Amino acid sequence: MNRRFALKATIAAAALATVSACAGTGSKDIVDVAASNGDFTTLVAAVQAAGLEDTLRGDGPFTVFAPTDAAFAALPAGTVESLLLPENKDALVSILTYHVLPGSVKAADVLGAKTQVATVNGKELSVDGTRGGVLVNNARVEIANISASNGVIHVIDKVLLP
Repeated sequence: MNRRFALKATIAAAALATVSACAGTGSKDIVDVAASNGDFTTLVAAVQAAGLEDTLRGDGPFTVFAPTDAAFAALPAGTVESLLLPENKDALVSILTYHVLPGSVKAADVLGAKTQVATVNGKELSVDGTRGGVLVNNARVEIANISASNGVIHVIDKVLLP
């Protein structure tokens, strides 16, 4: 067996196991799925502070590129705390809606292609599925296709800034 193939197969199996562990039965909405995973406490708090919780619990479907707590922690010191202040709600909404696409887009839909996609905030993201995974702007999709009742979540390693 080819070593490269074996490594890819091992990585794929680990990713599928992680997705299965993260994804619910599909009966949880995007907010519930994120809240039930300990890696998205900052994202959930930001969604609530921005007043977007009801929207992301809505019918959808939505595609959410979800930065982990580590991705938020990598921002310059004080950035998250500042964005969570009521007077910065508009900026927070702009950043969070830049992480959301209308419709349900799975990783397989973009593998092997490069494209621009419109976000809910009206700006476009660059999606590159030609590098052995998926990049969204400069963020790597670490875990793809986590199902929710109203869409899909892709875990990313950076916060996307419009």
